[in-house]
Amino acid sequence: MSYHKILEEELKNKVASDYFYMFDSTRIIGKVDFCISMIQEVTSITEQESLLWAEAKKGSSDIYKSIVQLILTIGKARTFDKYLPPPFLGALDADKIAFIPYNDIHDIFYQNDFNWTVAPSNHETKEFQLIFDKVKKSVDEKSLIFHYDKDSRELKKFIKENFKVGKFGMTKTKIDKNNFMVIYNKWLVEVKPTIAVNWDIAKKTGIIDGDFYLADILSRENNTLKDKLFVLLKNSYYELERKLNEAGMFSSAKVEFNDNQLAHTQFWNRYDRPPKEEYWDYIVERRDLLVPQDVRERKGSFFTPQIWVELSQKYLTDYLGENWQDEYYIWDCASGTGNLLNGLTNKYNIYASTLDRQDVEVMHDRIKNGANLLDSHVFQFDFLNDDFSKLPKSLQDIINDPEKRKKLVVYINPPYAETANNDTKDKERINKRGVSFTKSQLEYGDIIGIATKELFAQFLTRIYDKLPNAILAQFSKLKIIQGPNFSKFRNYFKANYLGGFICQANTFDNVKGNFPIGFMIWSLDGRKKIEEINCEIFDNKGIAIGKKIFYAYDDKVFITDWYRKYHNRKESKDNIGSIGLYGSDFQHSNFISIYNVSNHPNRWSFIGAQNLIETSIYFTVRHCIDATWLNDRDQFLYPNDNWEKDIEFQRDCFTYTLFSNNIQSKYGTNHWIPFTEEEVNAKERFESHFMTDFISSGMRSEIKKDIFNSVEEPIATYKSIPKFSDEAKAVFDAGRALWTYYHEQPNINVNASLYDIREHFQGRKLALDGSGDKGKMNNKSQDEKYNILIANLRARLKDLAKKIEPKVYEYEFLKA
Repeated sequence: MSYHKILEEELKNKVASDYFYMFDSTRIIGKVDFCISMIQEVTSITEQESLLWAEAKKGSSDIYKSIVQLILTIGKARTFDKYLPPPFLGALDADKIAFIPYNDIHDIFYQNDFNWTVAPSNHETKEFQLIFDKVKKSVDEKSLIFHYDKDSRELKKFIKENFKVGKFGMTKTKIDKNNFMVIYNKWLVEVKPTIAVNWDIAKKTGIIDGDFYLADILSRENNTLKDKLFVLLKNSYYELERKLNEAGMFSSAKVEFNDNQLAHTQFWNRYDRPPKEEYWDYIVERRDLLVPQDVRERKGSFFTPQIWVELSQKYLTDYLGENWQDEYYIWDCASGTGNLLNGLTNKYNIYASTLDRQDVEVMHDRIKNGANLLDSHVFQFDFLNDDFSKLPKSLQDIINDPEKRKKLVVYINPPYAETANNDTKDKERINKRGVSFTKSQLEYGDIIGIATKELFAQFLTRIYDKLPNAILAQFSKLKIIQGPNFSKFRNYFKANYLGGFICQANTFDNVKGNFPIGFMIWSLDGRKKIEEINCEIFDNKGIAIGKKIFYAYDDKVFITDWYRKYHNRKESKDNIGSIGLYGSDFQHSNFISIYNVSNHPNRWSFIGAQNLIETSIYFTVRHCIDATWLNDRDQFLYPNDNWEKDIEFQRDCFTYTLFSNNIQSKYGTNHWIPFTEEEVNAKERFESHFMTDFISSGMRSEIKKDIFNSVEEPIATYKSIPKFSDEAKAVFDAGRALWTYYHEQPNINVNASLYDIREHFQGRKLALDGSGDKGKMNNKSQDEKYNILIANLRARLKDLAKKIEPKVYEYEFLKA
């Protein structure tokens, strides 16, 4: 049985009637096409339980892409914050239906650096591809696609076994690892305001609302079941700060409710507490998800994904030997809740310390439930401020014995916080409290310089200083190798690199940015200056995909220094544009754009005939190779002189720049029109013939004629001038076709730039603020011929970029 030749609404009705007749299929959940729910009486304190949210498509479709589109739709709208999510997501069309367990993909919804602004219907984005891979793997491995014709019986059996109706009527929602964060978000709104705590003051002392939530969720009859948690629910109040006072008696703080516990009671009447015991350790271990974002950013502490925990321990085994856990001592001095130590076997050799007492309590609770650690080896210690005399005596004995210290592995994923990040407004760029101003910063600030802005650099420096001859196995950004601001750090931190790997930063929860995080093993016994390291590359599935060398650039001069020779900050009628000048690595390349003279950026150089070729080289080199997470920190360098003799390379770069700039005629005369009026059948004369005259005159900066006001026909064009490569000519040809088509349109701007032409055909969205103003330019046009022409131009530019790329390495703008 299939459902072809019917509309989508009818398709949904028929599938619901044929397969889901025991359930409610009428519910509307946000923008979800198809929702299957329990048949329940809904009251003010209950929520109808969803069993399936699905995307529906009439006819035949790519079922995987449909599920991805659904995930992007509910992620963008954060539907899971407003409604409890179902056990399954899915998609259906006229031939088939597919399911995916919500648990298989729910972690995506809590990645702060995930770009939820992408259109769910745009299948070309990296976000779409990331989810697609997850979806396809899950659906295929679990055989969760059913065709109505051949799998009807199996589909009905699947629904019967997995869509449990239970009794009809009012039920409590069960708590599991899928929905405990959804419930937490609701708890923040409904319960937290009724707890008699000044949260601003509490946060400064390290007390967070998440600890109160843990006390609630892991309780039965309003009494917390895990007595090692920092906060305990004691029927009608919370208890915390339990300690032995000076009189030898136990004391604690008591926190009550400001509404006689009414909101708390009403809220938890909806949920079945506690969750199954099999989920307890997971929920407690993921306490990091309950830390407010501003606290997490200040401390910079993030949960290490299990895939990288296991891989890092494999690397330690490869480099230190199969018996390393028995032969070495291990100290994680930034342990959080201790997940980096999962999988280690010899608890007598393992030490774990952390800044937060609450995390210590969590680890002690995990020990009680089977975690392979010793209570006495888990302790609170502020590594950047506390004296080593506060360490357990057994660990001090190891540190103070030079021979034992050689067998100490400091195994850490230190916090990544810095004093100010790129999202911080200039007027607010002050040091985050507790980040820079530690005792370590005061002790090492003069030694490692600006690197002390970063907490992880402070950790590595103190380890290097206080634990000589030890082994350091650490996760961190690659700044320690590549960052120009880490030059003083590298002059101080001299160690033998044993090996390591890199993975993508966005595999770590709430880490922002598209850059690599490395796991590196160092012998602090050696005193070798870091010049380069070779790392194995792993994709997000943990599959090795190659190797990459990361260089320290301490003896190098950068591309910004080279281009400084051609800077022009003098205002003149001869200027034709301006270029932004920012940084020397890939992550800054997006800021390198070409603008009109009148709207130049804060850091700029004017462009004229005298520096147009060099500017084109600078611009093209920065853009012809795509920025990726792997090359994020690679530095562009001062080139050798061989480019000066390569006229074809210069003209390739000129061509690339000519068709890649952001010149807009509304900001002044457009000097960047690459064609004559005759070549594009223009309706009127252009205001400027600078670019065609420049091409005609041989593209030499020393040409003296007044090429701004020339009314003579150029003596040559790109077609007849030697040393324009075939790839460059193809770009010109594609551009000329686009310009010609534009000049066929009514009511045009005869002096339009490429940007203006794109805006003419593509139009703009309305601003998101509802003001009616125009917002971002649309991705595509309603004019299909234009779409073909602009796509062809972009394809030819890509071909040209591929031709230029080897020259970038040959002329040493980048190290190979």
